[in-house]
Amino acid sequence: MVEYSATKLDDLFHALADPTRRSMLQALTKQSLSVGELAEPFDMSLAAASKHIRVLELAGLINRKVQGRSHICELNAAPMHGGLEWIQHYQRFWNQQLDTLEQLLNTPDTNE
Repeated sequence: MVEYSATKLDDLFHALADPTRRSMLQALTKQSLSVGELAEPFDMSLAAASKHIRVLELAGLINRKVQGRSHICELNAAPMHGGLEWIQHYQRFWNQQLDTLEQLLNTPDTNE
């Protein structure tokens, strides 16, 4: 298994655990957006939206640029690769376990 920093994985999965943050990431797949534009679809203050955005930034999922008085956010999907590899490791584990179970279930019982 590829080793990743536990802190980076914790930050990634924490960021992805919240539906508001996942929605913000989804919006950023289409185009870069300002903090105000990211907050607009949600019933929350700009301060609350900024807290969500900060969590996404800490996970490395968002890059923020300052253009004048606007803060523009863009998606950085690269950190998701580490989470995907972590999940795939366990997918291989469970596939092996299920293959073993299938073999056991398909082996004729010789005690009959």
